[in-house]
Amino acid sequence: MKFNPNKKQTFSVALVLSVGVVLAWLILGTNKPQPEGEGETHGSNTGTTSQNDAMGAPQKGPHGGKLFTQDGYGVEVAIFEQGVEPEFRVYTYQGGKPLDPAASQVSITLDRLGRTPQAFTFVKEKDYLKGDAVVEEPHSFKVAIVAQYGNKPYRFTYEQVEARVSMADQQARQNGIELLTAGPARIKSALQLIGEIRLNEDRLVHVVPRLAGVVESSATNAGDRVRKGQVLAVISSQALADQRSELLAAQKRLVLASTTFEREKKLWEDKISAEQDYLQARNAMQEAEIALQSAQQKLASLGGGLTAGGNLTRYEIRAPIDGIVVEKHLSLGEAVKEDANIFMIADLSTVWAEMTIYAKDLNTVKIGQKATVKAAAFEFQSSGVVSYVGALVGEQTRTAKARVVLPNPKSVWRPGLPVNIELVAGEIEVPVAVSAEAIQTVRDWTAVFGRYGEHFEARPVELGRSDGKFTEVIKGLNAGEQYAAKNSFLIKADLGKSGASHDH
Repeated sequence: MKFNPNKKQTFSVALVLSVGVVLAWLILGTNKPQPEGEGETHGSNTGTTSQNDAMGAPQKGPHGGKLFTQDGYGVEVAIFEQGVEPEFRVYTYQGGKPLDPAASQVSITLDRLGRTPQAFTFVKEKDYLKGDAVVEEPHSFKVAIVAQYGNKPYRFTYEQVEARVSMADQQARQNGIELLTAGPARIKSALQLIGEIRLNEDRLVHVVPRLAGVVESSATNAGDRVRKGQVLAVISSQALADQRSELLAAQKRLVLASTTFEREKKLWEDKISAEQDYLQARNAMQEAEIALQSAQQKLASLGGGLTAGGNLTRYEIRAPIDGIVVEKHLSLGEAVKEDANIFMIADLSTVWAEMTIYAKDLNTVKIGQKATVKAAAFEFQSSGVVSYVGALVGEQTRTAKARVVLPNPKSVWRPGLPVNIELVAGEIEVPVAVSAEAIQTVRDWTAVFGRYGEHFEARPVELGRSDGKFTEVIKGLNAGEQYAAKNSFLIKADLGKSGASHDH
């Protein structure tokens, strides 16, 4: 048989075309797109999958929730929180069309870090199934969904992460993050007041000369520290000279009277003179003794005894206590009166912290109450007790005064310094408390960062009483849980860098 080249060529072209059609059909059949939501579960920030997950990112349901489908049956899980506390809402579908919610039985179990699993049951409400409990923040958990429709069970799982930062122990130590354990604590209820440091008026002395005179010298100035008995100033006083002259005359009269008495006594004993002369001499001596004592006491009350140099007008004014000269009101050559206030000396080893008490707080402040006084201008504090509470309320201010006596060995407390005063009104034991340093604001939560393995996760908390050092936790953190205290703000900063979302 003779071969026809035209027929052979035609056959080859047909064969090539047939093979191409078959290959194209196979390729198109392999890459045929699946229906929306078929065979996949919702994965949020972590991209976790369910037993049916066969593709990448999960589908979003018609109500904005996470849509799971299997064998034509679909479950959409949403967290609804518009105008209500966050709640689970579940919508069901068959073949992509909405089902009567009552035809399905659904339960959800949440597994959070550091918590026991929480189970939710559902009841029909309108066109969805509503969960029986609030979905507490943060919405960071593993979710297990169990549904039953037409006697067939369906299971789906997913995980979403929120307000969580991963940080190894070594990194936490390097950042100086201190870990503490939540537990019982004694919370001091305190009253915050304002006040100022004042001189201790029980240790304040006004120095007056007691005699009129002219200032001859005064080397002591305001601000000088003086010792008891130290000479502050010298005054020339004629009144003092008169008193000293009287003393000297009284001394001489006593010497003369004593001599006369001894002579008359001997004469009387020798029967030479009459007893009457003896008695007169004794009476004169006794009067001289009284006059001398009177002159001595007058000088002693003035603080000016006889001087060794014989200058009768020299009057030395001496410090009556150890302390600081806070005021000086005399100058060289000045004539001063006997009642002039020439020096003020204060013993600053103790001071008063005087506070203003408003009428509403009067029944809270008691004598003997513990108080902590803090300087408003710099870092310093001291402790004392309330020593005085005013019995009257000011007509204009409608406030009363109270004070605390403070030790002041280094003279840190200076009169006039403004202070903040904290009075302890009482103490109460609370079951769960955290360090005040641990409390942070995350989104619109007041939160504490709990420590779970190598994760820190924000725990929104409801707080109670606080004394500035510890704060009571009413809800949100359990006793025994570890949390970040010192430098916890670094975790919040990391959380902001990561851009963690509030994904439902």
